[in-house]
Formats: sequence, structure tokens, C-alpha cells
Amino acid sequence: MSLWFHFSGVADGVGGWRDYGVDPSQFSGTLMRTCERLVKEGRFVPSNPIGILTTSYCELLQNKVPLLGSSTACIVVLDRTSHRLHTANLGDSGFLVVRGGEVVHRSDEQQHYFNTPFQLSIAPPEAEGVVLSDSPDAADSTSFDVQLGDIILTATDGLFDNMPDYMILQELKKLKNSNYESIQQTARSIAEQAHELAYDPNYMSPFAQFACDNGLNVRGGKPDDITVLLSIVAEYTD
Repeated sequence: MSLWFHFSGVADGVGGWRDYGVDPSQFSGTLMRTCERLVKEGRFVPSNPIGILTTSYCELLQNKVPLLGSSTACIVVLDRTSHRLHTANLGDSGFLVVRGGEVVHRSDEQQHYFNTPFQLSIAPPEAEGVVLSDSPDAADSTSFDVQLGDIILTATDGLFDNMPDYMILQELKKLKNSNYESIQQTARSIAEQAHELAYDPNYMSPFAQFACDNGLNVRGGKPDDITVLLSIVAEYTD
């Protein structure tokens, strides 16, 4: 895998499949592992992350072993020579780019309606047309320049539903340097705080606020899987 770009991605399996005896993590995990393999094999264009998502999804559709499920997905590719970030986001996972303690770029959440994100799906034949299924082409795609020292946070909705920006930024301020241990510790700290808030029944979470905005009387955090990835834009050296 070439070192002149940095690839990261998250996918979040749709929990409703548990009702049908399907492990939601199987679909999302296989989707990301397939994306990773395509990147390692050089079968992608860094400036077109939707292409990575499309090829990966097509491989899953053609899989000899049937795989059922749905997932959101967010992919970010950093071209380390040009300091340009290319992103693709489908659903309600997402990314933030933080510079000087402020959010300078962020993904747009994609929802069909309240708590129903855009998603890639593979349904059994009898459920096709009933299960929500979006095309990878529906992903929101952006490209923009980043600067040395920018922090790129990629996460599933379990983070954004439980922690508003100001709390995430407070945690990121504790990041003193760009070594691996420091970044890992900060990512873990953010995920653990979101997990704690998710189970607080009295906390007015971003999810509860959004629910209230949609006419629902909801309070508390939102228990969910939480994945947080952190990267810092650093000087590229051969």
C-alpha cells in the first residue's frame, strides 16, 4: 500500500437486522474489510472514495456466500503530498476536521426521515423492495485542502448522537502531540465519554434534542455502538 495517502473509514451496521437473526456487524465489517483490501491492492482512485465504496458493495452483492444486512459508511482519503482530503459519506456516520480548536469541515448527515439514515443493503429475495437500500452514488462526496496539524475525526453516529461538538473539541484540546499513543488515548477517551453519556437517562443528548425537534418527547443518551478514529495531518516524508 502506498504511503503517499492515508485511508480511513467507518461503517455502522443497522441494528434492526437482529430481529431477523442476522448479526448487524457482519455486513459493516465485511464492507470495510473489502474496502481495505481494495486499497491495499491499489484498485482505487484516491480522489474518488465513492468508487471504493461502489466496488466494495458490488463485491458483496456478487459474493458466493450470502451476506445479509445494511450499513452506513464514511470514507476519508488524505493525499499526503498535496494535503487534500477526499471524502464519501452515506448515512449518519461522519467526519470532522478540526483546526485551531474549531470545526472547519464536517460531513452532512443523510436521513430519509428521523433516525432512518441512508444505507447500503443486501436483503433476502423476498424482502427486496421492502428493505431500505441506497446506491453508493447517493453518498455525499467532498474534496478540500487541509493544513499541517489539522485533526481528522471519523466516527459512527454513536459518537455524534451523544456528544455535541463542544464536548468533542474539549477532549481534542487534551491532545498534546501527534504520537500514536497520545492519539490513541484521546480517541479512547472520546469514545468512553460518549459511551457513558449514552446510558445517562437525564442527559439531554444531541439525539434527544433532534427527537424533540421531530415532535418526540425523548430524554437521555442513545445507547449504540461507538467507533472513533483520529488522524493528524503531518509532514509527508518519503
